[in-house]
Amino acid sequence: MIADGVEDEEKWLAAGIAGLQQNAFYMHRALDSNNLKDALKYSAQMLSELRTSRLSPHKYYELYMRAFDELRKLEMFFKEETRRGCSIIDLYELVQHAGNILPRLYLLCTVGSVYIKSKEAPSKDVLKDLVEMCRGIQHPVRGLFLRSYLAQVSRDKLPDIGSEYEGDADTVVDAVEFVLQNFTEMNKLWVRMQHQGPAREKEKREKERSELRDLVGKNLHVLSQIEGIDLDMYKDTVLPRVLEQVVNCKDELAQYYLMDCIIQVFPDEYHLQTLDVLLGAFPQLQPTVDIKTVLSRLMERLSNYAALSADVLPEFLQVEAFSKLNNAIGKVIEAQPDMPILGVITLYSSLLTFTLHVHPDRLDYADQVLGACVGKLSGKGKLEDNKATKQIVALLSAPLEKYNDIVTALKLSNYPRVLEYLDSETNKVMATVIIQSIMKNKTRISTADRVEALFELIKGLIKDLDGTLDDEVDEDDFKEEQNSVARLIQMLYNDDPEEMFKIICTVRKHILAGGPKRLPFTVPPLVFSSLKLVRQLQGQEENPFGEEESTTPNKIFQLLNQTVETLSNIPAPELALQLYLQCAEAANDCDLEPVAYEFFTQAYILYEEEISDSRAQVTAIHLIIGTLQRMHVFGVENRDTLTHKATGYSAKLLKKPDQCRAVYACSHLFWVDDQDNVKDGERVLLCLKRALRIANAAQQMSTAARGSTGSVTLFVEILNKYLYFFEKGNPQITVAAIQSLIELITTEMQSDSSTSDPAADAFFASTLRYIEFQKQKGGAVGEKYEPIKA
Repeated sequence: MIADGVEDEEKWLAAGIAGLQQNAFYMHRALDSNNLKDALKYSAQMLSELRTSRLSPHKYYELYMRAFDELRKLEMFFKEETRRGCSIIDLYELVQHAGNILPRLYLLCTVGSVYIKSKEAPSKDVLKDLVEMCRGIQHPVRGLFLRSYLAQVSRDKLPDIGSEYEGDADTVVDAVEFVLQNFTEMNKLWVRMQHQGPAREKEKREKERSELRDLVGKNLHVLSQIEGIDLDMYKDTVLPRVLEQVVNCKDELAQYYLMDCIIQVFPDEYHLQTLDVLLGAFPQLQPTVDIKTVLSRLMERLSNYAALSADVLPEFLQVEAFSKLNNAIGKVIEAQPDMPILGVITLYSSLLTFTLHVHPDRLDYADQVLGACVGKLSGKGKLEDNKATKQIVALLSAPLEKYNDIVTALKLSNYPRVLEYLDSETNKVMATVIIQSIMKNKTRISTADRVEALFELIKGLIKDLDGTLDDEVDEDDFKEEQNSVARLIQMLYNDDPEEMFKIICTVRKHILAGGPKRLPFTVPPLVFSSLKLVRQLQGQEENPFGEEESTTPNKIFQLLNQTVETLSNIPAPELALQLYLQCAEAANDCDLEPVAYEFFTQAYILYEEEISDSRAQVTAIHLIIGTLQRMHVFGVENRDTLTHKATGYSAKLLKKPDQCRAVYACSHLFWVDDQDNVKDGERVLLCLKRALRIANAAQQMSTAARGSTGSVTLFVEILNKYLYFFEKGNPQITVAAIQSLIELITTEMQSDSSTSDPAADAFFASTLRYIEFQKQKGGAVGEKYEPIKA
């Protein structure tokens, strides 16, 4: 059926165009022969094609545009006729004899245009006559296009100030009156379109009406171009008359479009000075009108106007723009009780953007907007509308983008209250936005109170909010989120140790509530922030502030011990062990032997009881050896205990090569360059000999298992350790021992059962070159190395 209708319409259009073109042809012939009578006859017949009711507005427009082009030619002919002496007044009378009213009015408008140009009558009189006569067409589509034609031919002939058609005093009033009258009649016709035809086609008619909206809106554009309309006239006449028409038409499509037109076409300055009148119309609009979009556009325009120049800002204060907009939004929401929550949030989001642009210094205004938003959200629970939650994110992001400073946003008491209405996923998004803002602007948050407020805002990332299940979270996203929290923790700083300690305690309180999955990400940065504070306090007296409660390294270490312990309970033993060793090193720098010993004890317990993976054991034992080597705080007894344990662990590793490397690394525990009391040459030699035995055992095992002795890499590594201690002056490391080791390696490499290993060969060759290089140095070093035959 629809296809048939479309085909029929195409036929009717084709027939209309054919009729129009045929009559236009005869009209042109009459114009060429200066035959006025025939020209009028055929032009009237041509225009009769526009009397059709069968075409949709879209098709009717095609027909109208062809007629419009022909009328332009006819208008030029009428101008020529008046030049040749034909009376324009007689012509004006003559065209009124056309048989049908529609062609008569089109011809009348065309001659009227020439009449005004001739200036034989005042522009205002002709325009008044034309606009009144056009009332004769009440069919919506035909009437709209006729009045559109009238608007088109008259727009450059209005009696405006500075115009050649300007008449006596108050002619601007006549120009305004003409445009307003045409606008009013066009709007009535446009609204009436919805009642033409059966109810089942209402949707189709609304679509057609939407296509015609610019014909009506064009009048408002013409009004905005009239030079003589000053603020007073706009305020007293233009705006009230236009709004009266908008409100009284009670049509959703017309009200939405025309309110938007008013906002877009008239100057921002006028909007600012007439806010009362303009905003007063919004609550009177139909409940179904999308007021949020129109009001948002108004606020956006005013925001942009304020951004253009600081000079206009006093005007905003003078007219109390903020309070008027705020009240208007409240009234609109009251007048539309069924307004979706998205609409409410969008309005307040636009108002907040406006406030931040126009009154950036008035935080109380911004907080007031957020408070009003909370008031409308109260009782709604968590928002489930995806668009509404996005709009809240936009609302909460606005202060961050404006101030580039979360500290300012933290002063807004209603900011966290709005966050409460977001679901856990959107809460995370907002928390990420906040952290990114801090990172980007390198914001310094330096008091415990602000840290407390900040962590309340980003709690979506710090702990599981209600209803979030672990398996719902993407692993990569989770890591990224927690890494951003870790970076944030590193940025919190205050030069005052007391305040910094409070910050650390505040952060600790929040992150420990984060659950086992988050602690491996959030505990390390907290530990390092605490150690930074320890080093800051290093060397100070026990009570630098003369108070019992002052922050001391001891106090921080107690807190650190409890904090790292939480990791061993997760369990994350490898990470906990690393942190214990870091704390031990810091305690060493503060000369706190009992504290350092305690941290080592905890690390050893973790190693023994929790770390069972052989690779993790290798990594852990090397960390323990490396840290213990740097410790200078231990007395002989404590150092012996810890060293003995470390060598014991080394010898018990699963793989022989790992055992060997750990044992020769232990040799450094007995010989430390900058500690004269730790230079035990015999025990160094014992470690190296033990490492050799293990390397030998590894070779034998390889022979038994694979039939070949394997690589000599371990022997070369041990040779390098011998050379190191030889150079450092360990008397137990003799030339003979080094020589025999070189010979052992050479023999092994030449053995038939040895496996070729280019890397080991290169390593050994490099070591021998080093010996030769040391010999060539001369002096004490050269003498020392001279007896070694490489």
